[in-house]
Amino acid sequence: MKKKARHVKPAAFAGYAALITAASFWGASGVFVKLIAANELVSATALAFWRDFATFLCLLLLGLATIPARLRIERADWRHMAGMGACLGAFHIFYNLSVMLNGAAVTTVQQALMPAIVTIVAWYLWQEAFSSRKILAIVLAFAGAVLVAGPADIKASGFTLHGLLIGFCVPCLYAAWNLFGKRVRMQYDALVVLIFAFGIASAMLLPLQFFIPQPWPIQPTTWLFFAGLIGLSTVSAFFLYAVGIGRLQAGIASILLMSEIAFAVFYAYLLLNERLVLTQVAGSILVVIGVLQLVGKN
Repeated sequence: MKKKARHVKPAAFAGYAALITAASFWGASGVFVKLIAANELVSATALAFWRDFATFLCLLLLGLATIPARLRIERADWRHMAGMGACLGAFHIFYNLSVMLNGAAVTTVQQALMPAIVTIVAWYLWQEAFSSRKILAIVLAFAGAVLVAGPADIKASGFTLHGLLIGFCVPCLYAAWNLFGKRVRMQYDALVVLIFAFGIASAMLLPLQFFIPQPWPIQPTTWLFFAGLIGLSTVSAFFLYAVGIGRLQAGIASILLMSEIAFAVFYAYLLLNERLVLTQVAGSILVVIGVLQLVGKN
């Protein structure tokens, strides 16, 4: 007896495609950041602010030109919208702090805890299915992140309890803005959600700018890298994320976003001539397997 073929609904398929494409764009952000840092003396906090603020301005202009009548949030939804924006801004701060204190390797692994947090909370809040496939995908994504980061690099990081506590805020905040994003995306257009989220995130990061050096003036070449960071890895990536999160469960979406790890490794090797070792290849494959076995099955 033949098994009945599984079919992915068009809306779900669009969600899968949007989120994986968003992850591919986010994976390129590390390339743009490294190119910017190689040309300018800019702190991580300053770059985070200008990235969020430039994105906010681009999205606001687009919103005013296309859907001006819908650029509002009902009073009952403001706490969720404010939560997304605040967690997004705080995520950028704690991510940068974690990289500085713990190193990129440990931060990558800590960030990979995000899907587990989202899946558990989404099951509690919205009764999203807690399937064996989700669990397998989370385990594969986390194992892949460990291999990509490099066990030796993790061991050599010399992290402290203080650093670990700060680092643990990374997946918590990452999960929080995803959950808040899912909540407000149920009620509003993707563009509306992102305009308010980045506006709030920029407002959070603004006070810190008075205490750190700013990268002015900027070389012409750097403007090109910054345009890529904003246009491809922020505006386009977050818009696709908002489209995808509106079509899929929050738990599934969070796992799909982990494919960013595999894309980041590939871009670093192809565009920055960074060393690619066997463990990184194996880790990327595990992440991809975890994502692929999930697609269309939940």
